[in-house]
Amino acid sequence: MIYDDGSSPPVHVSGHASQEELKLLINLVKPKYFIPVHGEYRQLKLHAEMAAAMKNSVGNVILIESGEVLEFDDKGARKAGKVNVGRVCIDSGSRTDVVEDVVIKDRRHISEDGIVLPIIAINKLTGRVESAPEIVTRGFAPDQDGFVAEAREIVMQTLELSSSEEKTDYGVIKEKVRADLKRFISKQTQRRPLIMPVILEI
Repeated sequence: MIYDDGSSPPVHVSGHASQEELKLLINLVKPKYFIPVHGEYRQLKLHAEMAAAMKNSVGNVILIESGEVLEFDDKGARKAGKVNVGRVCIDSGSRTDVVEDVVIKDRRHISEDGIVLPIIAINKLTGRVESAPEIVTRGFAPDQDGFVAEAREIVMQTLELSSSEEKTDYGVIKEKVRADLKRFISKQTQRRPLIMPVILEI
């Protein structure tokens, strides 16, 4: 391919061999084992099928995918299990802290839809809500006026309809608040921010 846009160098030639060139190489080498590598699965499969059709030039054709272990010994070659492969994300500022998939999922969720923190102050002894809940949002700014006031009212209703036993089980209260607020926000905005209720014991 020749580029006329000032690219340097102006000529690019593919480094990938054609099918006929691949066949020529196989005929010259006559491999005992043929294991296609590098490319998408579709490409690897086509390469393996091409080699398998050349019965007089190829011994065993083995098609492996990322993570599959190929073992060689005096008896030959065979697949021998799988290992975990793929991208490994490292937390910023650290060379050793691997970021788990659930963290990546949460970060993507927050980046796309924001986060809502309903903050509830509960008296540890009585289970009473001491003040109106606070609604803190980050990366999520609904258009309609009065949204925060309505969201606060939803949380208050959830708390009022909860029994005293539920109020002492913070896991239950958080889940009820999260579910009710999620329904309200989805209906009002068609967005799905990450909702993380916070309970302050007083």
